[in-house]
Amino acid sequence: MTELKLEKCKIAVDAMGGDYAPKHEILGAIAAMKENKNFDLILVGDKEKILKVARQEKIELDENVIYHASQVIEMGDKPIDSIKSKPDSSLVVGAKLVRDKKAHAFVSAGNTGAVAAVSTLIIGRIKNVERPTIGSFIPSETNDTYLFDVGAFVDVKPQHLLEYAILASIFVKELHGIKSPSVALLNVGEEEEKGNKQVKETAELLRKSDLNFIGNIEGRDILKGKSNIVICDGFVGNIILKFGESVPSFMKYLLKQHAEKNIFEKIKIGLFKNTLKKALSPLNPDLYGGVPLLGVNGISIIGHGSSSPLAIKNMILRAKEMYDKNLIKKFEEALKTYAIKK
Repeated sequence: MTELKLEKCKIAVDAMGGDYAPKHEILGAIAAMKENKNFDLILVGDKEKILKVARQEKIELDENVIYHASQVIEMGDKPIDSIKSKPDSSLVVGAKLVRDKKAHAFVSAGNTGAVAAVSTLIIGRIKNVERPTIGSFIPSETNDTYLFDVGAFVDVKPQHLLEYAILASIFVKELHGIKSPSVALLNVGEEEEKGNKQVKETAELLRKSDLNFIGNIEGRDILKGKSNIVICDGFVGNIILKFGESVPSFMKYLLKQHAEKNIFEKIKIGLFKNTLKKALSPLNPDLYGGVPLLGVNGISIIGHGSSSPLAIKNMILRAKEMYDKNLIKKFEEALKTYAIKK
């Protein structure tokens, strides 16, 4: 496939989306620009509030990078309803910038459901994609593992799970340089006869595809890194993701409880505090930023509402990396082949 020469990347950041907006969004965006100057930044949100925070943080911010949006979709707002009731929200305005080719990527730590809905309905889907998917990086013993889907849609058909596998394979191949990433289907057992109707039908589709499908794996196999890509529906994937996110804080709780037994245990844990922190750093979600929404006709990165400036920075840099790899075009080309086969 002939590579297209790309124009300079423009990344729109939802400055009002997170729990600590617009402060963390501004700090993260500035940090991203210091690390990579080869993109243009657009901060979407309330201009006065953005400039106020910039002054407080002693940041020289060019007003021209701000694209004013007067409304905010809150975490408790219903995704579909809020698109209609808040047309001038930073979420809707940011997505329209991508739709109208005024930006190449959209980054938001706002309401996850709303970001997914806005991206799907406003930016639109790539041809031959019925359901976009959200994937998340999972640290493992042997491989970089990605779990798809982690919450874009909870009710899906086997055909949708096949699409997830195709999109995920291209994503992992291009961003991690793995020529033929392995794909596994999450199931209650490795045997082909195990699982519900959805899983069995999905496995049949994956076996017939050109993907590097290695069969079923169980939940305990994810952290072992048995596959580069693990496929499941959004209901299961979101539960796994949220459970995994709770592990670091629970480990801190256990260490604290142990330290309170006596002064000697407290000293021992204190001595190894920095070592433990470094060892557990792969579990820090801020290092990976947000999760990509694959299947929409533009780059959309979704982050946690509590995203730190580090997370925002890494979300922006991930969007830039996806742009540099020309992933949207590659998704389109791969799905054309898939459309012919089906």
